[in-house]
Amino acid sequence: MTSPTTADEWRALADSLTLPRQAFINGQYVDALSGATFACESPLDGRKLTDVASCQEEDAHQAVGAAREAFETGVWRDLPPAKRKKILLRFADLLKTNRDELALLETLDMGKPIRFSQAVDIPGAAQTISWTAEAIDKVYGEIAPTASNQIGMITREPIGVVACIVPWNFPLLMASWKFAPALAAGNSVILKPSEKSPLSALRIAELAQQAGIPDGVFNVLPGFGSSVGRALALHPDVDCLAFTGSTATAKQLLVYSGESNMKRVWLEAGGKSPNIVFADAPDLDKAAKAAAQAIAFNQGQVCTAGTRLLVEASIHDEFIEKVQKALQKWQPGDPLDPATTFGAIVDQQQFAKVMSYIETAQQEGAQLTTGGQVVNPESGGYFTQPAIFTGVKNAMRLAREEVFGPVLAVINFDTPEEAVALANDSIYGLAAAVWTSDINKAHKTAQALRAGSVWINNYDGGDMTAPFGGFKQSGHGRDKSLHAFDKYTEIKATWLTLN
Repeated sequence: MTSPTTADEWRALADSLTLPRQAFINGQYVDALSGATFACESPLDGRKLTDVASCQEEDAHQAVGAAREAFETGVWRDLPPAKRKKILLRFADLLKTNRDELALLETLDMGKPIRFSQAVDIPGAAQTISWTAEAIDKVYGEIAPTASNQIGMITREPIGVVACIVPWNFPLLMASWKFAPALAAGNSVILKPSEKSPLSALRIAELAQQAGIPDGVFNVLPGFGSSVGRALALHPDVDCLAFTGSTATAKQLLVYSGESNMKRVWLEAGGKSPNIVFADAPDLDKAAKAAAQAIAFNQGQVCTAGTRLLVEASIHDEFIEKVQKALQKWQPGDPLDPATTFGAIVDQQQFAKVMSYIETAQQEGAQLTTGGQVVNPESGGYFTQPAIFTGVKNAMRLAREEVFGPVLAVINFDTPEEAVALANDSIYGLAAAVWTSDINKAHKTAQALRAGSVWINNYDGGDMTAPFGGFKQSGHGRDKSLHAFDKYTEIKATWLTLN
């Protein structure tokens, strides 16, 4: 079947879809036990897409019970890794087969341009599942270096029931970073998507079942963090909690772990990533295009967004002019138009937050030099131009707090030492970038930056082979790469003394 190529064709496909709305527990789509629902609205035009089951504590208990039973019976846990791999590879293939539908759900639900939903998010989720599946039967145990009459075996085993609480900005991709290694390792999973973007997660539950994942092993609970999310975090039979979202929520989840069963909690929280451009950058035009994309991609709703642009003072004016020019490619448009690169803010609440930061930055004395204007309000959607502020001081709220929107704070520096000090002067430590032709400066700066990912002469580099996660209040634990298995397995030492 040929993919749609115009906005009208995408709208026609949208009109033909039966949108998922029920929770998926123990192999079945079910309503919330209370019958409660919440309205799932599209940021494209503000219209209601459907009413989705709003799960509560009793639904969490039901899902955890199903996940626990599946784990204890060993229906998935005890399968040889090579067999789990085959099933997960079928799961990945089903995502690819249904790419258009899943991409459309992401765009309707969250507002990102269809070109990126189709070319980045869904293929990325499928690749995460397949890469992780291919890896699981290649992860070996160890033998300790013991005396000849002793054998020390070091093995990994699945941790048990894993709850994945994931964000709305990359609904399926971020979810796959959690559930794929958790499933591959033999765990049972309960996925709680954000109430802002639940549709694609609900749809793939059926695909997981079609692929052969047994009932109870993969469950999806839509609903609010304050109800079903809290219930999962406090549940004594959840062994591990994997979360991506705000730092404030991450801290609360640590409290819930301590109040319940000391479940493992892995956190990928906020960011305020510095993008450092030295005067000797090898290609200022390339750096400017990357800086524009780093703040505008996904409407700036990216945890690693390059929200603090640190520019060496001697090239400030020249470089900002280049960034302004590059940002012209990232202007609001119809997310269902394949030509659009910049879509809608996810909902009215987030839209109001972004606009409030633009207002606050001006009140604090920063200069709005580009964008920041509301666009197409008559559509009923949430559209704004990406904004650039110059004259920003690192003490301003715009430089310290995560806006999670397309608002760029430009900060000057004079020396490499000052650039590092400014970059590290943050509670966050998720990512950073360095642009320079000096290999020594590049390495020394990268070593000094307190961030989980540092990109040199690029922004947002990496693939499934590289771990992803943060320092400081950006969280702990790593997604992607073989390091992801550390989160979802326990290490067991078995000691044998020979006669």
